[in-house]
Amino acid sequence: MREKVSFTSGGVACAAWHYPGTNGGCVVMTGGFGVTKEPGTDRFAERFAAAGFSVLAFDYRNLGESDGEPRQVARVSDQLSDWRAAIAYAKTLPGVERVAIWAFSLPGGYIVQLAAEDLGISAAIAQSANVDGPTVTRNASRYQTPGSALRLIGRSLLDLAGSLLGRTPRLVDLAGPLGTVALLNTPDAQLSDATLNPGNRYPEWQQAIAARSVLPAAFYRPAKYASQVRCPILYVVCEDDQSALAAPTLKAAASTPNADVLQVPGNHYAPFRDAHEQVVEAELTFLNRHVLVSRTPQAQ
Repeated sequence: MREKVSFTSGGVACAAWHYPGTNGGCVVMTGGFGVTKEPGTDRFAERFAAAGFSVLAFDYRNLGESDGEPRQVARVSDQLSDWRAAIAYAKTLPGVERVAIWAFSLPGGYIVQLAAEDLGISAAIAQSANVDGPTVTRNASRYQTPGSALRLIGRSLLDLAGSLLGRTPRLVDLAGPLGTVALLNTPDAQLSDATLNPGNRYPEWQQAIAARSVLPAAFYRPAKYASQVRCPILYVVCEDDQSALAAPTLKAAASTPNADVLQVPGNHYAPFRDAHEQVVEAELTFLNRHVLVSRTPQAQ
């Protein structure tokens, strides 16, 4: 029970799935930094929709089914703009009265920044969120060999230079084992394909990103917006997360007004794996409390 829709952000058409709802609330969702909407949101979107929420799950520009060139380029500023456009579009969907936002990994950090803006959001869920790029990057470097780290930096710099000349992006894998050139080599990052794409369920998902996207993302630090968050927010923190780290998120949560924290055992993908039921139920409880629209029965 979903339909293809699209909205415009920065002159680019962004593709989305719309799950119609019945309770007046809408959850706007995306996948990870380079993860498209289906592998990144399907399991959670289906549960939210089954509970009566409308869902808008979208692809960022340049990724997945969205338009935009060059392909596989992920800029933090562009993706934040896509979020703002998606939120505005969600408010125009039939029956939607309140909007919540949900994302994980690096876009989970976007949730913190967006929740601090005046966007009319009723609630926010930051799951396995990367809220401190520099700290997370230093930790991730422990799982790189010196050679692969140098090759990643070199490819990123060459691709940044190439972008100024209009050249085709040089790609890096989203995840890879020790010694390979990838966005992340952490142990839990290497579970991303098996977790999000079991049995190659989503063969069109290109698990690579433009190298020019890597360094700017590494310096993104949305924790600085935590104290300015305007709406209730739920932080889902995985205790053994090596791709986003629990400590910076718990520190950000401590400075966030009206914050709930759910800590679960496991790594970055625990909410998709062993902790899935616990996390989904907690997120639904949170959404019901802050987004569900009370409806007074009409007099007969």
